[in-house]
Amino acid sequence: MSGMPANKTGNGPYLPRALRSLQAISLGLFVVCLASSLASSAAVADEAPVDATVMPLEASAAVAHSAELAPNLAPKPANFDGAQPPDDVRKLADWIVTAGDNRGTNFVIVDKPQAKVFVFDADGKILGMAPCLVGLQPGDDSVPGVGTMTLAQISPDMRTTPAGRFVASLGPDLGKKDVLWVDYANAISLHRVVNNVRSERRPERLASPTPLDHRISWGCINVPAKFFDHVVEPAFTGTTGIVYILPEIKSMHDVFPKYYDVDEHAGGLQNVSLPASAP
Repeated sequence: MSGMPANKTGNGPYLPRALRSLQAISLGLFVVCLASSLASSAAVADEAPVDATVMPLEASAAVAHSAELAPNLAPKPANFDGAQPPDDVRKLADWIVTAGDNRGTNFVIVDKPQAKVFVFDADGKILGMAPCLVGLQPGDDSVPGVGTMTLAQISPDMRTTPAGRFVASLGPDLGKKDVLWVDYANAISLHRVVNNVRSERRPERLASPTPLDHRISWGCINVPAKFFDHVVEPAFTGTTGIVYILPEIKSMHDVFPKYYDVDEHAGGLQNVSLPASAP
């Protein structure tokens, strides 16, 4: 594989549906070539390379925030519909909704430390939650250039799921099944769990109540197939959205510079920074 993100799904997209008219923008930028020796080993797991002709627009990296001050915003908590999320997830969701950081789109929060995924509509109402599998190695950054490496070049310490705010969109998986592209340049997607390497026991890991058991992927986020089909895919069909991945080593403010604790501003938010750019 050379010059092409090593998509860790085992397959890859051509272009998100909503962006197909822009295909010529990146045509030919990324071409994948995987050595046949990998096809019978790790390449058949969820981390095999993509086979795509274009990169999804705006899906290649964490999105930087340019901001304007918005004084006196009243807190607007996310609606978890009775669910009891981890505290960091609740606080991040409340901030997203109060500040409008999702810019009117559906959004996802990936809690790496607890190995869970939460999907919300544009107004901050939860659409579903599920366990997930994340990168084998704890870490909040992708190794530079990992998206163009062959699987044989990716050592265990490189298998991280990056933290951050990403514009995400669906893309066909070799024309068969969609994945949700999160960070295309680094070959990170959210997709249905695969079980091609039986010794990894991915379905069993998903069912485990122990977060440490959920660390197995090459960086991608694996979720139950039914959850992807009935929650993730409908939420992103025909549109882009935002995926927020919580850090596990860095602080929230390091990863989300405009983040604030809504609980600390219950009497009215002062000098809140809102992103000025569209997602």
